Amino acid sequence: MDTLEPGAYIHYKGGHYDVVGDARHSETEERLAVYRSADGSLWVRPLDMFLGEAIVDGVAVPRFTKL
Repeated sequence: MDTLEPGAYIHYKGGHYDVVGDARHSETEERLAVYRSADGSLWVRPLDMFLGEAIVDGVAVPRFTKL
C-alpha cells in the first residue's frame, strides 16, 4: 500500500491519531504523512515509514492501522 487515506489510525504502541493527508517535502519532494495526535499536535513522518512495519517481539506488525 503506497496511498494514505485520511481518517483515524492506531499506532502499534496504542496511540490514536487522525491522518490529515499526505504532503511533499519542499526541498526533497519526499512524500510525508501528516497526522494529528489526541492532544492536537501535528506530526509528519516519511510516508514509507508510516505505511511500513515495526518489529515487535521479533514479529513484523503494521506501524499504523486504519480504524
